[in-house]
Amino acid sequence: MNKKEIALCAVDALKKEYPEAICSLNAGNPLELLIATRLSAQCTDARVNLVTPTLFAKYPTTEDYAVADPEDIAQIIHSCGFFRQKSKDIVGIAQMILSDYDGKVPDTIEELTRLPGVGRKTANLICGDVYGKPAVVADTHLIRISNRLGLVKTKDPLQVEKELKKLLPPEESNDFCHRAVLHGRAVCDARKPNCDGCVMNGFCRKILKK
Repeated sequence: MNKKEIALCAVDALKKEYPEAICSLNAGNPLELLIATRLSAQCTDARVNLVTPTLFAKYPTTEDYAVADPEDIAQIIHSCGFFRQKSKDIVGIAQMILSDYDGKVPDTIEELTRLPGVGRKTANLICGDVYGKPAVVADTHLIRISNRLGLVKTKDPLQVEKELKKLLPPEESNDFCHRAVLHGRAVCDARKPNCDGCVMNGFCRKILKK
């Protein structure tokens, strides 16, 4: 099987295993998802979901964040780690959205990555989940699984993103990334992957090489 064929098999297998390809971050609107994703850097989604209800309740609008004291936000998000930088970024994101984008979260990778603290992973998530555009969110689970399947031979997120865009059907790419996260947590663990219980063990190159 070539890489394209493996990618299509992986898409089908994970779609059957995880029919609901959902983001594990809780958010009610594009700005909340953007902020939650920024908070998730070097932090688990579960931890982020514990602090965002308080944060979102205190700052319900973009304007609220734009005039907020970063120290107040930092107290709420303290347990997410790197809280001082993240709080400054959140305020800066809101201010730039208001000043440069008429209060609307932008819908392109180029514009999103102009926002403070927003990298390609976050930008792809917003483009895919909010705006329904083809996207590849190159998080640690996707990178690990893609390497084990033999789809890529790199741990560089940008290279993984570029290579997977060539292999994945555009309409499936965003959901595939969410499913890869679910599979990485449940089965394809970094240290002890459950290869015997994996729905992709028939074509995974890591297993076939054993």
